[in-house]
Amino acid sequence: MTINDAAADEARFEALASAGVRGLRAYDPGHDLVALRRRFPGRNLVEIGSNENPYGPSPAARAAVLDALDALHRYPDPLGGDLKRALAAKLGVSTDRLLLGNGSHELLMQLAQVFAGPGNEVVASQYGFAVYALAAQAAGATLRVAPALPAGHAMPRGHDLDALLRAITPATRIVYLANPNNPTGTWFDADAFAAFMHAVPEQVLVVADEAYAEFADAPRHGSALPLLDRHANLVVTRTFSKAYALAGLRVGYAVGNAGLVAVMERIRESFNVNMAALAAAEAALGDEDHLRRSLASNATQRVILAEALRARGLFAHPSQTNFLLVDFGAPAAPLEAALLTLGVVPRPMAGYGLPTCLRITVGTEDENQRLLAGLDAVR
Repeated sequence: MTINDAAADEARFEALASAGVRGLRAYDPGHDLVALRRRFPGRNLVEIGSNENPYGPSPAARAAVLDALDALHRYPDPLGGDLKRALAAKLGVSTDRLLLGNGSHELLMQLAQVFAGPGNEVVASQYGFAVYALAAQAAGATLRVAPALPAGHAMPRGHDLDALLRAITPATRIVYLANPNNPTGTWFDADAFAAFMHAVPEQVLVVADEAYAEFADAPRHGSALPLLDRHANLVVTRTFSKAYALAGLRVGYAVGNAGLVAVMERIRESFNVNMAALAAAEAALGDEDHLRRSLASNATQRVILAEALRARGLFAHPSQTNFLLVDFGAPAAPLEAALLTLGVVPRPMAGYGLPTCLRITVGTEDENQRLLAGLDAVR
């Protein structure tokens, strides 16, 4: 089959797809990391583009995965009961308020599938996570983008909660926002979000994406979880991919009103979280010492890396995550290409409308030093 034949076939089947899907473009993961690993075998590749936790998962999670291998011929628990009970105990909620997902990505997509559609609007912030736009488009809803905070603000390119409120119309069904935000690393404080929720109409669902919440240690940052009892239209999504270092197993969860969860369960795929993921996530929750050590190492290295980048005349956005959004003040693509030749893999940001920026995961001390040495060599 030639390239032209393939393109023609894609166009033919696109015409048969639903209107929402016809407007979609596939999620861009950044780089073909599998190919790059083959090019730089061993431990020669510095993977700092996917916001993975370089310290790895809890040993208890690793052991749980190995134990699960003996039952691979069995289906996983379709209810995820043990993990839900562990989460309920940790978060102080009942299990009927929890929904498990194949990563929080799946849940973000499903929320739009259930609660938005043609004729509805979905509101998200400029420079918000790319999946919000994908979720709206796949559901056939109209995306309304609220402008981000301007340059010079304490949280440049971060969420402007007032702008998000102004973007809400009678057609709005969902507002997506992240705290802290990907890809900027910026955050908003708990009091500001409480005021925002008070102003949002009750019929508008607010999805608070807290994929990076465990990393946040700023005094005024706060989770949306305490507001759940006051606002039935609030749902919080989280993941085990980042702080708990289980990205390869794909497990996330949502916390919300029990009625909302019950409706979401109607479209949840059977056995959507695999056996190893369920076991590993439950074990990881129980190892708080490992989590604390990992978060402390990240916080230390985040400060050191940010200071080193700023000392080189670069603008590193304020961050409460395990990554930094770095603005080079000029198109970053040539610099990124040069770093790739050295085996250093940051995340390009042109797809987010940030062509002068790269997103850089906070790695180990050695990884960060290799990044800085690479920057010094190619700039």
